[in-house]
Amino acid sequence: MLDSFLPLLLLFAFSMLGVLLGTITGIVPGIHPNNVAFILLSISPLILGQLHFLTALVPSETLLVLVASTILAASVAHTFLSFIPAAFIGAPEGDTAICVLPAHRLLLEGRAYEATVFSVIGSFGAVIFSFLFLIPFYVLFSTFQFYETIQSYMLYILIGISALLIFTESFSERMEVYQAILLSSFVFLLSGGFGYVILNLPVHSPFFFRSTMLFPALTGLFGLSTILFSLLHIPEIPEQRIEEPEMEKGEIANSVISGSVFGSLVSFLPGITSAHATVMAMLTRRNRQPEQVITTLSGVNTANVIFCLATLFLIFRARSGATMAISRLLQVQPWEMVIPPSSLIYLLIAALIASAFAFYITKYVGKQFSLMFVKIPYRKMLISITVFLSVLVFLFTGALGLLILLVAACIGLIPIYFGVRRSNCMGVLLLPIIVMLW
Repeated sequence: MLDSFLPLLLLFAFSMLGVLLGTITGIVPGIHPNNVAFILLSISPLILGQLHFLTALVPSETLLVLVASTILAASVAHTFLSFIPAAFIGAPEGDTAICVLPAHRLLLEGRAYEATVFSVIGSFGAVIFSFLFLIPFYVLFSTFQFYETIQSYMLYILIGISALLIFTESFSERMEVYQAILLSSFVFLLSGGFGYVILNLPVHSPFFFRSTMLFPALTGLFGLSTILFSLLHIPEIPEQRIEEPEMEKGEIANSVISGSVFGSLVSFLPGITSAHATVMAMLTRRNRQPEQVITTLSGVNTANVIFCLATLFLIFRARSGATMAISRLLQVQPWEMVIPPSSLIYLLIAALIASAFAFYITKYVGKQFSLMFVKIPYRKMLISITVFLSVLVFLFTGALGLLILLVAACIGLIPIYFGVRRSNCMGVLLLPIIVMLW
């Protein structure tokens, strides 16, 4: 598959298409790369039909890998760009929710561009870490049978992680720690019960798009809820300074490594997300300054995408929307030798291309946002985004999806208002999995 120049040239082109899609989904609040993955999966027959002329030049299997490369490149680029709306608009997804407070702190100090720089360093550093540790990751799973060892303890691991995140709750200044723990437990159970109800609901898209009810649920929990809260509490945003931040290289390295390590750990655990990994990574750190939280979170998100891909080829488990779409597109080849299978090599090259371009795109977009942000009509922008997300949900999940979006937004407002961790809303996925494993 790698014996000619043409497939590599096509890989670059498809990867750049993924970067474009990831840039769009990253900048627009509330859109998750999982949605892009399933959209591309839905239209992949149309894409392959339009590219039928290439079958004379490259095998049809290679074309499928190229489409999968677009999905992966979009996911990688999204982890870079999604920091922008989290920092400037306050509309994160589940994976970026924990960085909103640190990012907003820097925004209100006129240092949003600096926050963006810390974010891209964390993400790109995680890419370097991931490529360096892919072979040890392979050895851990293939030689030492790590996943088979922990599989029988998976229920207790998931319960333990959930309990750890709840019982280390201490972010609120308006309540005692025990009150914060009780409220976090309530949010976890409420979102979990909500997830249990909606996961198997049928999707009736008026335009026959393929989606799941997780789309409106996650959009409401982590996107719309923050936008609605921002509409009621619009802060005074100062002029932003465009300055390269001063960095403590040791602290940056620690943040990248800790974020990447925990990003790799949650890549094979069902229901555990990057938000959970970030909390666990920060619990091991003494330095919890905003810059380090942002760097760690970004490292977790990007490393998680790459290690989820490795997990797919090692244990045939799809732990993200991107890998789920890839597994449906491709006949996944087992990674049985130290050298990865050719399709995985293709996908890893796509991830490397996406990360290199996303690094500079994110810095540029962050600089432009910093320069123009105080001139943007903030309230009108938030209202426009709300309308856009509602239309998108209706197109993909119909009227029932709109109802789920509204309910999810109401649940998502609870931790925002009371100041507890929003990662507890990921009970929407975690609790149903715990119930199924019980």
